[in-house]
Amino acid sequence: MDRDEIKSAIEAILFAWSDPLSIKDLSEVLDIGTKEIEGVLAEMINEFNYSKRGIQIIKMNDYYQLSTRPEHYEYLQKLFAPKQNRGITQAALETLAIIAYKQPITKTEIEEIRGVKCDKAISTLLEKELIEEQGRLEKTGRPIIYGTTINFLKVFSISSLDNLPNVSDFNISVDSDILKDIYEK
Repeated sequence: MDRDEIKSAIEAILFAWSDPLSIKDLSEVLDIGTKEIEGVLAEMINEFNYSKRGIQIIKMNDYYQLSTRPEHYEYLQKLFAPKQNRGITQAALETLAIIAYKQPITKTEIEEIRGVKCDKAISTLLEKELIEEQGRLEKTGRPIIYGTTINFLKVFSISSLDNLPNVSDFNISVDSDILKDIYEK
């Protein structure tokens, strides 16, 4: 793998992972020595700074993360500002259903079922206190585990998760992958 391919792979990994990653983790994933990874990351940081991109790579001890630049905070704040009476999107509802039926579950597992990223949906569900972080998996990267909250039970007027309707009770055909994955509870 040439240097540009390594940079491209690191950028993709940092973007997709969203949490800080250690040099060791990057080294293992890319099968490249830690010294080379450090050198490539240093180059990337300089390149991102020089080209004044909207994103940057930040270093925290031996961990690296892709982040937006602080000077764009006001724009992002407007985008993510809570909106009055904002409902729940179809994507968030699908994500919530997956979490409710498959919990505890990681973001990656949700994305595998849905086939798309779910960062915004999870953020919305956390904001509305329908889901919560319930810990971290004991594996590389220690991904967050999500589950529903007491507020979820309250909003949907159910006393426990055992009272969730069985997917087969719905008058829908089970032909989509999402429904099949939920159905195989």
